[in-house]
Amino acid sequence: MIAEELAVAPPEAAQVDVVVAGPEHFRFANDICLLIEQAAQARGTGIAKRAPDYIRRKMAEGKAVIALGNDEVAGFCYIETWNHGRYAVNSGLIVSPRFRKQGLARRIKRRAFELSRQKYPKAKLFGITTSLAVMKINSELGYKPVTFSELTSDDIFWQGCQSCPNYDVLTRMERKMCLCTGMLFDPEAEVPPK
Repeated sequence: MIAEELAVAPPEAAQVDVVVAGPEHFRFANDICLLIEQAAQARGTGIAKRAPDYIRRKMAEGKAVIALGNDEVAGFCYIETWNHGRYAVNSGLIVSPRFRKQGLARRIKRRAFELSRQKYPKAKLFGITTSLAVMKINSELGYKPVTFSELTSDDIFWQGCQSCPNYDVLTRMERKMCLCTGMLFDPEAEVPPK
């Protein structure tokens, strides 16, 4: 019984580092995919599944942020671009249940936001989410709720939603709305918070 409790207890003493992911983090790709899948099942809402090779590609391109605590994946997020770099999205934000309630999602999202602004300073940053916590973090970063028509029109982006259990809603509504909320940061209209 004690061993089980220790296995699920939050590692409060763990130092968690949030860094730009690279090839040295490839070994965590399967764990990240499993975390994403488990979160989607637990919430019963839309989190698009990703394959380990996809996660490794984002790491190799320097377009991912990973949080590590005691050599364990504590969280993850990656960047994707659309419409020839006019739009960028921080996607796949996940925090391991063992590391939740410590402000880690905010740290990961902020680092992914900063990385996106460095790599794509003129791009409009956007996201779609069903998570109230992510909406709050996005709002703190200067994102505003928008209709889907203000987001990328790139078909490949929307195809990424196919593994979401709500994809039928998105297609039935002709990509004008879904259960997710669209949020947008426009660098020409906003100044990011310090």
